[in-house]
Amino acid sequence: MRTFEELIAEAESVSVDGWDFSWLEGRAVEERPSWGYQRLLAGRLGTAGAALDIQTGGGEVLAGALRLGGGGGRPPVLAATESWPPNLARATRLLQPLGAVVVADLDEPPLPFADEAFDLVSSRHPVRAWWTEIARVLRPGGAYVAQHVGPASVFELVEYFLGPQPGAREARRPEVEGAQARAAGLEVVDLRSERLRMEFRDIGAVVYFLRKVIWMVPGFTVAGHLDRLRELDALIRAEGPFVAHSARFLIEARKP
Repeated sequence: MRTFEELIAEAESVSVDGWDFSWLEGRAVEERPSWGYQRLLAGRLGTAGAALDIQTGGGEVLAGALRLGGGGGRPPVLAATESWPPNLARATRLLQPLGAVVVADLDEPPLPFADEAFDLVSSRHPVRAWWTEIARVLRPGGAYVAQHVGPASVFELVEYFLGPQPGAREARRPEVEGAQARAAGLEVVDLRSERLRMEFRDIGAVVYFLRKVIWMVPGFTVAGHLDRLRELDALIRAEGPFVAHSARFLIEARKP
């Protein structure tokens, strides 16, 4: 394995724009949920007349679903929203050739669309689901189909750097989100959750992940966490990959 300094320098130098984690190939692994969200989304897009993907990131997941569905998998009307400028530019480049309009949005109410504009709304790992807005833009009979981050996701890594986070462990519970969807007038027809094994095989993978998923350890910098990074590097070299567990849940909610 390369030195601590070499791994750190490399991980600090690479771009973390978009939502593509291919840089981690061979350096970190994560189990995937059994429901296969991108495949599931591809099927739904194939039957939708008007679809909206909210908080699309760099557009990679939506683009992959469209390609899985082939030419017949594109709704006649297709839009996506994103707030972070680097991701917005990336999503526009990726999704426009696939027939999607990418709209800048602040990821807070209101969504910049008319009432009952879509029969499918989707999202993968939204920061927050604004249920009343989702319900507003759905047509009667339309559905919100999404994969959300669940409670205490990757908290082995979070708490390694931040210490115990008992309050934060209670956030993002599937049953709470389901109740919020129902309160907005939607019918929850599917709600499944899984915890999935992750392995970080070198310290560069940890640094890259924390630079990219910025809400895990807010304000993370190598300089500010150098001692803990050195300790974790030594631990990985001595004992093997650092193991954590992601939390994911699938939710489908329909508008009566």
